[in-house]
Amino acid sequence: MLKAVNIHKSYNKLHVLKGIDLEVNEGEIVSIVGASGAGKSTLLHILGTLDRPDLGSVNIRNTPLESLSEDKLAQFRNHHIGFVFQFHNLLPEFTAFENICLPAMIGNRNFNEIEEKANTLMKMLGIFERKAHKPSEMSGGEQQRTAVARALINSPAIIFADEPSGNLDSQNAEELHRLFFRLRTELKQTFVIVTHNFNLAEMADRKITIIDGKIG
Repeated sequence: MLKAVNIHKSYNKLHVLKGIDLEVNEGEIVSIVGASGAGKSTLLHILGTLDRPDLGSVNIRNTPLESLSEDKLAQFRNHHIGFVFQFHNLLPEFTAFENICLPAMIGNRNFNEIEEKANTLMKMLGIFERKAHKPSEMSGGEQQRTAVARALINSPAIIFADEPSGNLDSQNAEELHRLFFRLRTELKQTFVIVTHNFNLAEMADRKITIIDGKIG
């Protein structure tokens, strides 16, 4: 599903990633852990095409990402990659339904298909009754499940999650963690998750530790 080879990244004189090699299989849940500043989020952003490495290659579903132009990369990201962030990143002026549908609408998909998929996801994630609610009218757990549905709307090959439960209380965090594994079982979804949450890191199929820009 994903293969990264010899990934290096520097910001000014700070060498953040120092030769990362990583493979992720389809349907696998991989956690990435490490101290703050170790390079976890930088690696996630590069794997998710939000940033480019200074050196090295990333290949997702046999597509070498370094060969794509910025426009083609944005198109690939929309079609094949989903994201879940710590602070949801929902648009406050839009309803849950509108937030979920947005990536599919950007991808110019048929609206009837988008609506059907969004309704299916909201029912699966237990937020269908919040369809017309705006983020300010939802709990933190409901907002994060909305963000997960948004990540799933285009049936991505892989979902990258950056501290997805970092802003949730323990009960909602546990429910979100269980949800990831349910999505893997029911949808064969692949996840790469950066987390400081010990329980989530240990639940993953594989835990990768980043120490000073390298895999420990």
